[in-house]
Amino acid sequence: MKTTNKIILSFFSLCTILVIVSACSEKDLELADPGKLSPDNFYSTEPQVQSAVNAIYSNFQTIGLFVRAYFFQMDLMGGDAAGNPQLEADKVQYRNFSFDSSHGNISDYWESCFRGINKANFVIVNEDKINSINVDLLSDVKKAEYLGEARFLRALYYYLLVIRFGDVPLITEIPKTPEGFPISPKEDIYNLIISDLQAAVPGLYSKDQEEYELGRANKEAATALLGKVYLTLKQYDLALAEFNKIYGKYALEPNYFDNFKDETEHGVESIFEIEFDTALGTSALWNSSVSGAGQNESTLRGQEYGWNDWFNTYPDDDLLAEYEPGDSRYDDTFYTDGDIFEGDPAQRTIRTGVPPATVPATEIYISLARQSAWRKYQNYYKRLNENTNSSINFKYIRYADVLLMMAECENKRPGGDQDAAIGYINEVRQRPSVMLPELPLGQSPENVFNALVHERRVEFAGEQSRFNDLLRWDMAGTELSGQGFKTGIHELWPIPQREISNNDAITDDDQNPGY
Repeated sequence: MKTTNKIILSFFSLCTILVIVSACSEKDLELADPGKLSPDNFYSTEPQVQSAVNAIYSNFQTIGLFVRAYFFQMDLMGGDAAGNPQLEADKVQYRNFSFDSSHGNISDYWESCFRGINKANFVIVNEDKINSINVDLLSDVKKAEYLGEARFLRALYYYLLVIRFGDVPLITEIPKTPEGFPISPKEDIYNLIISDLQAAVPGLYSKDQEEYELGRANKEAATALLGKVYLTLKQYDLALAEFNKIYGKYALEPNYFDNFKDETEHGVESIFEIEFDTALGTSALWNSSVSGAGQNESTLRGQEYGWNDWFNTYPDDDLLAEYEPGDSRYDDTFYTDGDIFEGDPAQRTIRTGVPPATVPATEIYISLARQSAWRKYQNYYKRLNENTNSSINFKYIRYADVLLMMAECENKRPGGDQDAAIGYINEVRQRPSVMLPELPLGQSPENVFNALVHERRVEFAGEQSRFNDLLRWDMAGTELSGQGFKTGIHELWPIPQREISNNDAITDDDQNPGY
């Protein structure tokens, strides 16, 4: 049963926690049930520690992040998705890079991350209290594991912030006054991320340990994220060293589509997932833009992208043209003309183009005469409609990503082994359900890089990877110029105006260039 593989993330399980609304504001203190517990007496039992750690995860389950905003932001900016006419105006702004500091979902993204950070801080700053709990109530191994999770999660929230905003406030304490925190250089943010991940790894369980619970951060997830951070910083040797620690400990899913189904989560390829399970409740979904409070166990991606539902985005034609003939990932990622609608009891044939005046009973047309629609992360393999809520987890890091990042390291590092890079790319291409021809060895670094760019695009289509890839490769100015991307501006988002208004330590002078 799926719920046995989930962390119960309900915020209400946490009796009290200091939650910072953003980085700053005078309205920052939220105390749940303050008459019974306080931060001074909270950490005395394992359930209290566990509930505090669980609450950190819950901020991924917000409208500002993976419930709704994140997939629109990254897929539209990266050019994987284009908007149908009904796409909301604030989402269109991602596609054409016309957003500004008043953009609501950008503010929600910022605030969701900082709330997650402050929940993590509430655990980390109380490390001494946690370690002083009697070992009969909480073993030293479990103490280290919980603290490792908190550090991993703080690192991930800060990574989400620094790659979008650059310089941001560096907060490692629980504020005791309404005074805000100033902007810190991105170098300091990366240093904290790296130190948190390095500190987290020793205490976290490995994925194959009996004590490990699915859905929680593990040793390999922290190692993979550390490698990803080093790669973002173009520190290729350091990144490769981290990836080598987990190379061979995972495998590629034999069936590519199993990465994107409800019933096959936490498979052999999964390294870290953002968890959703509608069986645990969705009643707070639309009123939890940033807090993570309540029952938010659903992502709206299926409904938003679903061709038989809201169909707000469709796959960009440029993305479709990237696939090689015979690449089965095309059929696993998109619905196209002639496909069978598996979730339809009538098993109708899907058609594209302009429908005739009378559609045969054996057919169903993709609306708006598009040539394709999303299959990946959709529930149409088992039901007729998305019905708003989806339990399909987001694969934030999977083994294919590690393999292709290893290829990138070898391709980019001084004296790198180009044949090794090709080998990693070929591992991805040779997944049993894909089995594309192996790329030949002995190629130039330029040819290897071009092969990598292609492989990452088709492997991670609609997985919010493309925009960050283009930034890392210094290619966004060229590849996204037709969408309105301006070099020197759109590498970063604007600092939200509501943060500048509420935080006395941040002024308009701190705003990112061009905004």
